[in-house]
Amino acid sequence: MKKTFAGFFLGLAIALSLTLLAGENPLNIGMILFKSAFGSMYDLGLTLFYTTPLIFAGLSVALAFHAGLFNIGGEGQLTMATLTAAAIGVFWPGLPFPIAPVVALAGALLMGALWGLIAGWLKAVRGSHEVIVTIMMNFIAAGLASWFTLQVIPNPNSQNPETAPVGAGYMLKDYDLIARLFPDTPVSAALVVAIVVAISVWVLLWKTTFGYELRAVGYNPEAANRAGISEKNIKIWAMALAGMLAGFVALGEVMGNSGQFKIGFSADYGFIGIAVALLAQNNPIGVIFAAFLMGALHKGASDLDLETTTITRDFSKIIQSLIILGVASHGLWTWRQTRRQKK
Repeated sequence: MKKTFAGFFLGLAIALSLTLLAGENPLNIGMILFKSAFGSMYDLGLTLFYTTPLIFAGLSVALAFHAGLFNIGGEGQLTMATLTAAAIGVFWPGLPFPIAPVVALAGALLMGALWGLIAGWLKAVRGSHEVIVTIMMNFIAAGLASWFTLQVIPNPNSQNPETAPVGAGYMLKDYDLIARLFPDTPVSAALVVAIVVAISVWVLLWKTTFGYELRAVGYNPEAANRAGISEKNIKIWAMALAGMLAGFVALGEVMGNSGQFKIGFSADYGFIGIAVALLAQNNPIGVIFAAFLMGALHKGASDLDLETTTITRDFSKIIQSLIILGVASHGLWTWRQTRRQKK
């Protein structure tokens, strides 16, 4: 873990150094990023808001990794799940609290699990590559979400591409202590749920028989099959669980924040989740801290447009890429050391 965070700061340092080419002071850029992410309770609240979906997305990718699968479909899974939660709130607006958010979340998790299960089944039974399948399903999810939002349950009082608002009983804000700690920010109790889910995934992977079987299939499928573990079943269930984890994003987005589904609400959470999982080395507890760092980076970069003349918020993508390379570099270093020792 120490090498991982060393790689993180190495990648960040290299990225900040690149701002010299644009005529900016790297230290000034670093201060802008830090101040924007942690400068006030409002800024910290937004950082935690971005952290929440990144925890769920990172857990989705990490769990699939342990089963030997590369889940690129988190974006589609969380999109379909969030749309489902919003649709339940629109079709049944009269459900009271706390039944309403529980029902909406259950629907979201089932949809996310179904969207992941399809990819898992195609991988296990038909031999389709999960990367290709999940990428294609991301486009299908985007298309279905657009059609359903604009044609089935559009918001009649807005020109924005969004669904009608859910019923009042679905919203958490009136009962949300986290929201009260950070007034005027979209952060919600979904953050606490994300931390609890991360701990639960750690327990699942390392303290249960199913978790052992899942990791065995990911580490050595042939040996797992010889031990009587069904590789096909594990991969199907792993992708279904990965989709369910991505589906938790609906809790913070619909019930904790906007109260509706908005096209384009995701700041590429599903894809940034890949970086989160890599940074955490697929450790569910590490995902919490990695998501916080990525959330802070995402929030911090939002002020670059205002505070600099040549650097924009898109620079955060360059930073993320270099951070991933920095984290991955310790693997190359370890390999070279092992090779030297053998010689």
